Amino acid sequence: MKMHVLDGGRLRMRRRIYVPDADKTEPIELPVIAILFRHPDGNVLYDTGCHPSVSEDAEARWGKLAGVMTPIGAHTANVIDNLAALDLAPGDIDVVVNSHFHPDHCGCNEFFTEARFVVHEAELAAARAEGAAAQGYMPQEWDHPMPMLTVGEGHDVMGDGRLTCLHLPGHTPGLMGLLAELEQTGKVLCVSDAVSLRRNLDHDEVPRNADDPEALLASYARIRAIEAEGAMVICGHDDAQWQGLSKGADAYE
Repeated sequence: MKMHVLDGGRLRMRRRIYVPDADKTEPIELPVIAILFRHPDGNVLYDTGCHPSVSEDAEARWGKLAGVMTPIGAHTANVIDNLAALDLAPGDIDVVVNSHFHPDHCGCNEFFTEARFVVHEAELAAARAEGAAAQGYMPQEWDHPMPMLTVGEGHDVMGDGRLTCLHLPGHTPGLMGLLAELEQTGKVLCVSDAVSLRRNLDHDEVPRNADDPEALLASYARIRAIEAEGAMVICGHDDAQWQGLSKGADAYE
């Protein structure tokens, strides 16, 4: 099985959302990450990044959220183009695992019409709840006619133990990480916004956009325990880590 790290866009936000002592006006640039697993039995995509249209007009798709989480206009990368660079079309993806349903993580869902989708049951409930739009859940990003499997803790995506979903709540109620077993690299734990920045994990920092701080701290502890067993942890939006990752055709095996 091979793992390809894909560029799903780039955002500008206020650094203070993630770093408590940052100045109110200080910006931070955040990579948006999606990860492709080329499993012997099919192609599995963890998250789908931002919709391509937000590079041109984010407000048209995201409304007021575009003022808080602003795509960097000159940065036009998206998951669809990244897959094309690997000679893959959306129809070649068999399974999409959504870590959660915020628009920078499920923005390209609509293109994967041949895939089955996997999401935690608590995340789907949160997205369907009254007032969900105010929590960043936008139906145009996640509510599509493709089959959606709702799962709990420990779902085995391909049935052979190589890709396992882990419930890591705190940022949202149903956020899921994906634990991969690669032959040469070993364990890789993709955690999405369970750990947005590496420093959050290292210092038990709770970002201001966390849904449940207590649950997030418990997820941090679980992630650290898995890392202590030798897993490589890929954070949701850490630019320093992003710069050091192998990306695109340069796969982890």
